[in-house]
Amino acid sequence: MAQAHILIVDDDTALLQALPQAVHLRMKDVQVETADAALTALELIRNKDYDAIVSDIKMPGMDGLGLLRKIQELRPDTPTLLITGHGDHNLAIQALRGGAYDFIQKPIDRDYFVAALYRAIQTRQLRRQVAEQQRALEEHARSLEKAVQERTRELIAANAAKDEFLSMASHELKTPLSSLKGMTQLLRRKLERAGSSDVIRLVSMENSIRRMELLVNDLLNISFIEMGMFVLHKQPTDINELCRRLVDEYIVGTNPPPVVEVDLPAEKIEMAIDVDRFGQVIINLLSNARKYSSAPIRLSVRVEDEQCIISVSDDGVGIPPEVLPHIFERFYRVPGIEVQRGSSIGLGLGLYISNQIVERHGGRIDVQSTPGKGSVFSVVLPLKVASPVEDSTQVSQPS
Repeated sequence: MAQAHILIVDDDTALLQALPQAVHLRMKDVQVETADAALTALELIRNKDYDAIVSDIKMPGMDGLGLLRKIQELRPDTPTLLITGHGDHNLAIQALRGGAYDFIQKPIDRDYFVAALYRAIQTRQLRRQVAEQQRALEEHARSLEKAVQERTRELIAANAAKDEFLSMASHELKTPLSSLKGMTQLLRRKLERAGSSDVIRLVSMENSIRRMELLVNDLLNISFIEMGMFVLHKQPTDINELCRRLVDEYIVGTNPPPVVEVDLPAEKIEMAIDVDRFGQVIINLLSNARKYSSAPIRLSVRVEDEQCIISVSDDGVGIPPEVLPHIFERFYRVPGIEVQRGSSIGLGLGLYISNQIVERHGGRIDVQSTPGKGSVFSVVLPLKVASPVEDSTQVSQPS
């Protein structure tokens, strides 16, 4: 345990002498300060961030519960232990509900007191470490997101050097991103084992990492397309089952979970497709529908004229008719449309890559959209099960 500073507050002079002695005898590297009244303690707390605070509940003037409320305002991360009289169970319950870390009954068992204080100090020091690590990771995440945006602007401005840039970006970003992801997961597991409530603070950071992973994988996919290495590995697949699984995975992996209405036919539809690549298309269409609509989105599957049609529709902002011919172009983002949910960060590559995947399956993506009323994106594939043929060119897929 690192050097720790604690504050003991009590109007009982005997306890104010006995408790620091017990700490000095049993806990090394712990500095103790004392106060005989809550108002005196508040002045000390305003000027110093203690590792733990111990206070009697029953004191003249402001009592321990009042002091606890002030501590929660001034130093909400500082564990506070309250001393209660024998049989004051109601006060103990009030203390815990008010945010107390623990309570200690009189007559004080010094072994229990020292053990509880030790746990409180460890909790505070762990919280400090987590906060420092979180700040460092968030700064790292911001710098990586900034790097992605800067690289993207450079790519658009210097089209002649795009291949070199894509290769550089994929290698430069993927390694530190993987490291950041691993550190974040390790930190979360440690906090979960410790039962810390600070786990929830990692949510926004993990969302940023997921967004960056999508951006980097988009860059890698563009690189594969440009180099002619974007291959498909087809296999017979139940389209209904795949769509149901993709919707479930999308809902589970999105925070907050979206509402997706699914309409699947009763008959089985089997086709030869690249499951991973096709899943990439459906997830992209679901993400776009959610991004530009605050209402529930819908996915439907139907068979018409020897074709399988998978539609993703929303009641969102829609797309102006004059820009519809451009939405499948590389790096194109519809101007003047505000994102309704989720991150606005993106490269404008999702629909371009999705269209490339569908075309390589022998299909197309149809779009119907009305500004202010929503959009329908339909993946149209020929209803023919081809023999699964795996291309001879082997390509490492982005993880």
